[in-house]
Amino acid sequence: MSRPLAVFAYDFDGTLAPGNMQEHAFIPDELGMAHADFWAEAGKLAREQRGDGILAYMHLMLAKAREKGLELSHDSWRRRGAALPLFPGVEDWFARQNARAEALGLDLRHFIISSGNRELIEGSPIAKWFDRIYASGFMFDEDDDAMGIALAINYTGKTQYLFRINKWTLDEWDNDGINAVQADRDRPVPFDRIAFFGDGLTDIPVMRVMTDHGGHPVAVYDPDKEITEAAAEKLLKDGRARLAAGGDYREGSPLDTLADEILREMARGVTSDMFG
Repeated sequence: MSRPLAVFAYDFDGTLAPGNMQEHAFIPDELGMAHADFWAEAGKLAREQRGDGILAYMHLMLAKAREKGLELSHDSWRRRGAALPLFPGVEDWFARQNARAEALGLDLRHFIISSGNRELIEGSPIAKWFDRIYASGFMFDEDDDAMGIALAINYTGKTQYLFRINKWTLDEWDNDGINAVQADRDRPVPFDRIAFFGDGLTDIPVMRVMTDHGGHPVAVYDPDKEITEAAAEKLLKDGRARLAAGGDYREGSPLDTLADEILREMARGVTSDMFG
């Protein structure tokens, strides 16, 4: 018999990595802009066009890159993502959690659900661990150059991907599967076997869905930034997260211990379901 599926899903920026991914290389080094100036221009564009903030920043990335004559191939974005900094211990985290899950009789899978850039995450050293990287992505032409926006995932759009995982309807374009009627008991990954790790305001709707459906919402914060710890504490206080820990993924850290406890709780739930 195959092991029951369990899922750890993660936001990326501020959760697995400090700050916004575009700020570590692309905006300052290639566009030659200050971070604050880029985000202010993106916000102004969204307001003027009465548009979505994610679509606005992605459009601005492409427009500014074209002005500078930068390479826009799929591979070029992945190369940019290869240097993304990660929180301590992230690269060793996935194998350790998988081994724990296997010992508990669970088949643990990892997913990204992020408003950041899919192509940058695909280039990161941890991309191989994810079954799917659900993130805002570019559309590429026959010459493999980014020509527009294929997918934009904003803070409410993130919740869709929890239900895709819950129903194991994983293709972004599959509207029939995600909208098909499926009894909770028939869904491959019940919410009590899903944990979501997120860092702040853009994850509030996801945290709410997780809380309401019996999942495991975890608020992660940057230990070096008081403002992110305050955001995590607010998620806890408002009942939008059940647990919180700093972004230290090393073995034995509070976050690592928390993950171990979540996996054990998931395994106990499977046993309870089997024996009533």
